[in-house]
Amino acid sequence: MNTEEKKKRKLKGTVVSDKMAKTVVVAVIRLKKHPKYKKYFKVTKKFKAHDEKNEYHIGDRVIIEETRPLSKEKRWIVLSKVLSEAKKV
Repeated sequence: MNTEEKKKRKLKGTVVSDKMAKTVVVAVIRLKKHPKYKKYFKVTKKFKAHDEKNEYHIGDRVIIEETRPLSKEKRWIVLSKVLSEAKKV
């Protein structure tokens, strides 16, 4: 085995549910190209992520990181909130 830590996937998404204890549901949107028509369309995937202090709420933009399985469906942890950029006027 390498002594280096394996690089973990990180994704940006939006919290869509915070009703569970220590868990949030994060929706990650990506663009996918249609094989025939070559047009891009949005694909949304939801991930359950661990939130130890229950500090993230619906609408927050967050960064999640892949980790070992924490429960049946939970394989991600919330790293931090994405700071919103200032609106351009």
